[in-house]
Parts: sequence; structure tokens; C-alpha cells
Amino acid sequence: MRGNMAPVGIVGLGAYVPPDVMTNDDWAEIVDTSDEWITTKTGIKERRIAAEDVCTSDLAVIACKQAMDEAGIGPGDVDMLILATSSPDVPLSSTAGITQHKLGCTKAAAFDINAVCAGWVQALDVGARFAGTPGYDNVLVVGAEVYSRILNWEDRTTCVLFGDGAGAAVLQEVGEDRGLLGSWMMSDGGGA
Repeated sequence: MRGNMAPVGIVGLGAYVPPDVMTNDDWAEIVDTSDEWITTKTGIKERRIAAEDVCTSDLAVIACKQAMDEAGIGPGDVDMLILATSSPDVPLSSTAGITQHKLGCTKAAAFDINAVCAGWVQALDVGARFAGTPGYDNVLVVGAEVYSRILNWEDRTTCVLFGDGAGAAVLQEVGEDRGLLGSWMMSDGGGA
């Protein structure tokens, strides 16, 4: 629930997927599967794969620029950047910090959230709790993955599910009766 939080909404969106496409037929050449099996079980027909020299932050930057453009803000207007990923550029530096630097958002606080599938939704929730509070007029939330680097390309049960890409949103305080209606977050690590 939002409680007494400021009314916050998404004022800009951006998305990016790499140009290289991997189809279900491509997977059928690697593992024991077929287009029909993958499509029937998952609904997925294709996924995008980043080039070897492309990092998670590279995808994030493109999506963030689109979201910032749509929101009508520049790098100096971003007060916080939250990046959800489980495929960081490097293990010991936040990909949010790398993205912040590449964008030129020098005054923004920046941090990663690693919650795998729930990551972007959790980043949105955290960002919404900051947006509209003193010092955080513009919060940039991005989910970005280069899963092709970390998945097991021989595990048929998971390899066909994942691709690479990024999506971003700019959050700002909006008028009453607009924006995000509410949220409730919990975790259950029992299945980890």
C-alpha cells in the first residue's frame, strides 16, 4: 500500500533489445527440443542475444536514454538510478553505477537490486517510495539482463527461456488520483 506516500507515476518509458535474434529452430540445433515444444510450453518464438562486446550496462543506457527523452529530462535531472539485474557487468561494482557514469547522471544515487525475475518490480517499488520525497524528483528505474552470458546453453529446461534486453522508466510525483495505485512486497527464499 502507498500509505501517505506521494502520488508517483511513470512519466517516461524506454526499451532496448539487441539486433541478433535466436529462434527456437536455432535452439533445436543445440539441445534436444523443437520450435513446437518451446512454443507450446512457453509461448516464446525468439529471443535476442547481445554481441560479445556488449554489457548489461550498454543495454541499460539505451533504454534509459529513451525513458529520459520521453520524460523530457536530461542526465543532470536524474536524482536516483535503480538497476535490477542478475547479470551484472562485473561482480564487484554496481552496474547501476556504471550505467550512471555512462549516462552522465553525476548527481544521482545509484544501486543495483538482484532479485532475478522479480527484480524490476522490486526496483519499481523501491523507486516509487523515493520519488516525490525531498531530493528525489526524478527516479530512473531500469531492468537489464545479458542472460546469454550466464545461462547453461545445454540445459533444455532453462536455456530456451532467456534472452537479453533492457527496459526503463522515469518515476515522478504526479497529480492526485494518478500514478501507481499501491504495492505490497514480500519474499520467500524457501525455494532458492
